[in-house]
Formats: sequence, C-alpha cells, structure tokens
Amino acid sequence: MRKFLYVIVFVSGLVSLAVEFAASRLLGNYFGTSNLVWASIVGLILIYLTAGYFIGGAWADKSPKHETLYKILSWAALAVGLIPLASRPILRLASNAFDELQLGALLGSFVVVMVLFVIPVTLIGTASPFAIRLAITDTQQAGKISGRIYAISTLGSFLGTFVPTLLLIPTIGTYRTFLVLASLLMLFSFIGLTLTSGWRKLIPYLWMPLVIVALFIWGVPGTDKTTKGLVYETESSYNYIQVLEENDLFMLRLNEGQGAHSVYKADQLYFNGPWEQVVAAPFFNSAPVVPDQITDIAIIGLAAGTTARDAALVFPNAVIDGIEIDPKIVEVGREYFDMNDPNLNVIIQDGRWGIKNSTKKYDIISVDAYRPPYIPWHLTTQEFFQILKDHLKEDGVMVINIGRVIEDRRLIDSLYATIHTVFPTLYVTDLSGSFNSILFATNTETNLQNFLDNYVMLNEDQESNQYVLGVMATTYAGLQDAPATGIVFTDDLAPIEGITNSMIMQFIFSGEVETLE
Repeated sequence: MRKFLYVIVFVSGLVSLAVEFAASRLLGNYFGTSNLVWASIVGLILIYLTAGYFIGGAWADKSPKHETLYKILSWAALAVGLIPLASRPILRLASNAFDELQLGALLGSFVVVMVLFVIPVTLIGTASPFAIRLAITDTQQAGKISGRIYAISTLGSFLGTFVPTLLLIPTIGTYRTFLVLASLLMLFSFIGLTLTSGWRKLIPYLWMPLVIVALFIWGVPGTDKTTKGLVYETESSYNYIQVLEENDLFMLRLNEGQGAHSVYKADQLYFNGPWEQVVAAPFFNSAPVVPDQITDIAIIGLAAGTTARDAALVFPNAVIDGIEIDPKIVEVGREYFDMNDPNLNVIIQDGRWGIKNSTKKYDIISVDAYRPPYIPWHLTTQEFFQILKDHLKEDGVMVINIGRVIEDRRLIDSLYATIHTVFPTLYVTDLSGSFNSILFATNTETNLQNFLDNYVMLNEDQESNQYVLGVMATTYAGLQDAPATGIVFTDDLAPIEGITNSMIMQFIFSGEVETLE
C-alpha cells in the first residue's frame, strides 16, 4: 500500500498546483492578471495548503487509516469539480461590476470566489502529512520516507504547472479544466479506497462521479460573461478573448475587458485610437516623405489587425510583419476583423524575440503591447529599444502606444527617459477622450518643422489621402512638452509594476471611461 501512497501524493501535488493555475485563469478572466491579482491568489492558496498540512497531520494521528485519507481526497475532488458551478453567478456579477467600476461589488466578488477554494485546497493539503503518517512503520526511516513523499508531491506539482496552461485550458476551457482535475483526483482516490478497504466501501461515494459527469455533459449554461453585444468568446494559453459587436462595429476585449485592443467596421477607418497614429510616424523625417516609398513595417502586438489595416491603406507598397504571441487572437482577427491583407505577414512569437531574430530593417516599428497593468517589463528596457533601433532603417521611426491615467504620467515619463538614451529625438502626443499617449522616436536627429513641412506638402497634393492629413492633425494637436525626469528601465532593473499598480488603482477609483469616436 505504501507504493500507492506515493501515487496519490503525486496526483495530489499535481492537482493542487493545477487548481492554483486554473484559479488564476478563472479569476483573471474577470479581475485581470496583474501581479496584485496573482499575489492574492497565490498567497491565499498557500494559506489554504498550510491549513491543510496542520489539519492533515492532526487528522492522521486521530485516524491513521488509508480509508480515511482516500475519503478526504474524494470529497476534495468533488469540491474542485463544483467550483465552476458555484463561481459562475458570482463572476458574472464581478464582470458587470468591472464594466461599471463598482468597486465594492468587484472586491466582494473576488473574496467570495477565493473562499470557494478553501475546502478543496485545504483538503488536498492534508494528503502529504497524512501519507507520511501512514507510510512510516519504522521511525529510523522517518526522514527518508518524509523526504521521498515531499519530493514526489513536488514532482506532481511541477507537472501541474504545465497541464492546465499548456494543455487543458486552451483545449477545453477553464471550467472543464476543473472537471478534469476533479476526475483525476477522484479516480485515484477511488482506486486507493478500493485497494485498501474493498469495493463495498466505495458504494456510498459512487454518486460523486455522476455529478462530475453531469457537469461534463450539460456544463455550466450560458457564456462566461453577460457583456452587451457579445458575439464570441474563447480562451487561449494567454488570454480570455471576447468579441463584441454593436451597430456593425466589432471590438476585441481581453481578460477583464477594460478597453478595446482592436476595432473594426467595414466602412470606418478613424476611431480616435492609437491604431491610426502609426501612419503619422514617418512624417517626422525631413520632407518630402512619400507614402509609396515606405516598404517595411513591423507591428509588435498585432492583436486583431487594426493598425495593420490602417498601415496597408496609407502605405500600399509596405510588407507588414505583425508579431502576436497569441495564435487564438490571430484566428479571431481573421474571422471577425477582416485581418486578411495579402501584405500582412503574421508571426506568432513573443515581441522581443520575434523582432530580435528578424533579418529585416524597417521604416516603421510599432509597439502596441502595453495595456496597464499588462506591460511586459522586457519590452520597456534600454536593451529592448536598442534592438528596435538596430532593426530600423536610417530614417526609420519607432512608435509606441502607452496607457496612462489622467493625472499620472510617470509611465510616459519613464519610458521617455529610457527611450531617449537610445534614440536622439522623441515626440509625445496625447489622444483626447482616451487613456493613450503615443511616443514617436526617430532614428536620426529630426525636428517638428519636418512634420509640418510634410503636412503642407501632402495638403497641396491633390491625390493625397485625406485620412493621413486627419491623423497628422490629431497627432500635432496632442503634442506635449518633453518630461523633465523619469526612471530609466534596464534589463537588470525595470520597476514597472509599482507604477502600473498605482495607475490601475487610480483608474478604478476615478470612475473614468474611454470612448471611441
């Protein structure tokens, strides 16, 4: 029986970490995946496991029977399987609260959902101390057996970090991931109970798998969220993805759903968003800048292709390399956002890795991978911006979309300071009615007069695209003075989280919302 104890602690370790990762995804769909949310989830799960260790040790001394352990884990498995059913109405409330920035309801929902994990995680936590108590028959081997059990449990936990994120969630979704984990733990608990106590002891528990099977068959009815205009939702290894539609306008929203990552309307190009601003980038160079001569563009953070669509219109001869880490978003872009331009070359890759390994040099490199609090720190450093500079042509321009809150420009100031250590000339423009600022960095020394000269030249050309002139006018109208100070981010030290956490709290308490025009 000792060998099967090793099996059950391996399975328990796997399920405990897999539940933690599935919990982060379940909650991330509604509360986001900032380090504040992650820290809360990990911290509370560890507290529940700690309680399980204490309870398991005491319980094992009181009832040192294999039967007791397997019954405990059977109930733990059932509790894991019920989490999706119990959490759905609460999380829908949280979704509506986030849309309307109802802070009390939002925090309350988070707390209630985390309470749902108390029973399953605490019961799973009893496995290792219980197994140690049962496995030790010779006190001279206590250390050896204890070390072996904790090692096996940890190996299971190692596997549990990969199973939900890489296999289950992208394939069957978060809710059914919980059901698979519940089924796995229940199966091995039932096997253990049968081996140690006989099949008759199993009879009172046979209703449990029927509950899990029923949830597999009928699932949890309805969509994850009740967002108005929802036409599609799915999950990937990276994101919970929504597509909303209203009056033929499609919007891509991710995770907790604040802001639009891409927009599309067949007969509309201008949305007063960051996507259009990319086409203004080359006109900071000396006049005349001829749109037909722009041949190579890279977009880091392609999303569903709004920027690529604008760029293809203004620069018809450009080949566009769109780098996007999430292949599911690319699928959504092709299906709902007409992301099918023949000049668009989609690269499924991390932005920094993708651009670093490109053999091309570009006229424009757009970075649109920031959305506080989701700012990959490795895309904010001197070293990253040096990579971008090295991949620009002599008169190339980098353009970066930066999120902000109304009265906090620390992120913009720090990125300006960082980028200015690499690029000679920078410009910042604020977009009205949004939480976006756009930073342009030219590969050579330029001045604002260049931009004005190009505007005049395009305005005098009867064949010029009026759309470009409108974008340039918006760019010029929002230009800001250069910031005086800012933190320089490096690969060694990029304290981005402190700034973004503060910004997100300001946003929530402000009650402000973005608009699309």
